[in-house]
Amino acid sequence: MKSFISTLTLLVIATQLSFASVDFETYFENKTLRIDYLLGGNAKEQTVFLQNLKKEAHWGGTTKNLVDTFDYGNFRFKLIDKASGNLIYSRGFGSLFQEWQSTPEAKTLSRSYYQVNVMPFPKQKAQFVIDYRNRDGVFVQLFEYEIDPSNYFILEETAMKVKYSKIMGKGEVNKSIDVAFIAEGYTQEEMGKFRADVERVAGYVLNVEPFKTYANRFNIYALESVSEESGPDIPGKAIYKNTVLNSTFYTFDSERYLTTSDIKTMHDIAANVPYDHIFVLINTEKYGGAGIYNYYTSCSSDHKLSREVASHEFGHGFVGLADEYYTSGVSVEDFYNLKVEPWEPNITTLVNFESKWKSMIEEGLVTPTPRTEEYNDKVGLFEGGGYMSKGIYSPVRDCKMKSNNKDEFCPVCQKACERMLKFIIGE
Repeated sequence: MKSFISTLTLLVIATQLSFASVDFETYFENKTLRIDYLLGGNAKEQTVFLQNLKKEAHWGGTTKNLVDTFDYGNFRFKLIDKASGNLIYSRGFGSLFQEWQSTPEAKTLSRSYYQVNVMPFPKQKAQFVIDYRNRDGVFVQLFEYEIDPSNYFILEETAMKVKYSKIMGKGEVNKSIDVAFIAEGYTQEEMGKFRADVERVAGYVLNVEPFKTYANRFNIYALESVSEESGPDIPGKAIYKNTVLNSTFYTFDSERYLTTSDIKTMHDIAANVPYDHIFVLINTEKYGGAGIYNYYTSCSSDHKLSREVASHEFGHGFVGLADEYYTSGVSVEDFYNLKVEPWEPNITTLVNFESKWKSMIEEGLVTPTPRTEEYNDKVGLFEGGGYMSKGIYSPVRDCKMKSNNKDEFCPVCQKACERMLKFIIGE
């Protein structure tokens, strides 16, 4: 067994160096393989509990850039062709479970969170592997399972029937960014409002650079999932609503953290359309949202700051940007190891600053850079970010990833966004 793992590791490394050679038609059908499982554990350990596999009708992702080149995420999954040993698909991702692991509760309790990974459906047998990033920043294998595409236990069900419409976009699915907006906390009578809200909130994101430049490469879908009652749960005010995704404020006891943990239903709904990313639009005037990399983005529909929140959270969920604030209260503790370079592109511990934005700092600029008005428009090295005031640095004095005061992403975040956009559309 040890020799097999060593050989497989070498093959994976070799394939990563030649990822561009992976040919979609050779390895995949134009369908989706969906793998559902539970991530469970506590602050010190994690385990995978396989739930089921599904074959779904639409593959919304790229057919060109199949192997992840970003090395983002606290988890990643890989699909390895059994016959050749080639790495044929991979993606990094985040999870509510991983965030929960950094809360005080995780030190005394074990929980599990539902997780879904989607990938193109393989034509031949493949090995599915999940890795987690340990405290030292190194990926360690957590789970593996052989995928036999002829296995009759792979579910091939009709998707949950949800009415949907295409709000904007005319691009080819595999050369576009397909975003599935899911209605949460909207009753049947409020679906007209939902469609209008999708157009407005999608506009909030697409009016910000660099998404504005690539707006014609987006396809926006509105999926009209009906809730029995309007709005999300607000536990801190003893308000509980019967909604399709059971969304809630006060996630990890943070009032503004507005999430859903019903990832199964979310993906059941999204399966009606091809998608690269899921955006849960939540029918409320209360401030809140969430964005977890390659997991989903959520946002309040009607708060006066929803314009700012929508693009900020999309920066998390779609691009993998980190929070740059460090004075607001959060529920996590010691989220970053200061001896390790964070994987997010817009913060640094200086462990490997050369891999970040060092080349974008003009010669002679003082570093660390003071957070004073003199440096308002400068890319520098400003101490504070990632929920910590010391030891982590961010690129500018203020950015859309730091506060709601900025209309645009900073140059470093814009560069990261553009890299992700080009990767997804296959350029």
